[in-house]
Amino acid sequence: MEKIWVVIIALVIFVIFTFLFWLLTHRYAKNKYGTKMWKLGSARLSYWQAAILYSAGFTFITVYLLKWGNVLTF
Repeated sequence: MEKIWVVIIALVIFVIFTFLFWLLTHRYAKNKYGTKMWKLGSARLSYWQAAILYSAGFTFITVYLLKWGNVLTF
């Protein structure tokens, strides 16, 4: 039962980082690619791939730091 909380905490951290990435970069990406390319789909796909990779990396680092600081135990 304890491990389920670790997974839930990691998912919440992942969602928060993804939302922050989207909040900070979606306007820039839309302007960079242009509305025509943005509607095509390949630009959005690469944008969301980057969002997932950055969020996963920051989630891993955050969970590792929480584990190192003995906040999370698993």
